Amino acid sequence: MFDPYVRKMIDPPLNVIGKRLADIGVSANSLTLLGFFLGSFAVVAIMLGRYSVAALFIALNRLADGLDGAVARHTHLTDFGGFLDIVCDFIIYAGVIFAFGVVTTENLFYAAFLLLSFIGPMTSFLAYAIIASQRKIVCERRGKKSFYYLGGICEGTETACVLLFICMFPASFQTVCIIFGILCWLTTLGRMYNAWADFA
Repeated sequence: MFDPYVRKMIDPPLNVIGKRLADIGVSANSLTLLGFFLGSFAVVAIMLGRYSVAALFIALNRLADGLDGAVARHTHLTDFGGFLDIVCDFIIYAGVIFAFGVVTTENLFYAAFLLLSFIGPMTSFLAYAIIASQRKIVCERRGKKSFYYLGGICEGTETACVLLFICMFPASFQTVCIIFGILCWLTTLGRMYNAWADFA
């Protein structure tokens, strides 16, 4: 929901840094993988009960995720780069929630509910992108991407904020899971309507 507005603020500094990284030979895919490893450390930190450490690694993961796209825009966007980026993102999103679910049994139901709720936004996002590609539909409102980025209530900005919030305030985890899970379902319904309106 907020991605287009956030992109306008963060893209200029990210593009400056991305150009400098591209000039010294840093590849977009290497930054994607670095971000994945940083996010994996966050998952481990949560399992160890080190929530503040996890928040730091999630922030670094999101920074790397922004920089990989900036570097790609100053070199060249590739289909594999887009594929790698979205796969790594989705694994880290789910991994953080999974870690909260296993760190204490009281969180298990809530983590399972949110992970189930993630399925709708993730699959609708990818399914729409496939059909949009087949129909040569493009949109750069969220920046220049390797494939179509369909909007919704729950996008990257909202998900990143939720992951950081639950790490900074772990006692809120169960409440956040219910609220964000419901928003994920609303996102899915909205995207289903978009797909019906655009493709039916």
